[in-house]
Amino acid sequence: MSTPIKIIVIILFLFILVSLGSALFSLVRDQGRTKHTANALTLRIAISLLVFLLLMLGYLTGLIQPHGISG
Repeated sequence: MSTPIKIIVIILFLFILVSLGSALFSLVRDQGRTKHTANALTLRIAISLLVFLLLMLGYLTGLIQPHGISG
């Protein structure tokens, strides 16, 4: 996997973690009474789908090459 793709995927994974943390914080603080928790989890799902689609696009275009476990 080329370096720019790795950086993009890592940044998106960090956004996923931030979204999960935000949802947890609002769930604990507001006890789930606001829509913030649902919005944060919806954002996490959208980013996860984006990561999946980017990885599939990278595979289909040849930017990402699969390899075996043993190398």
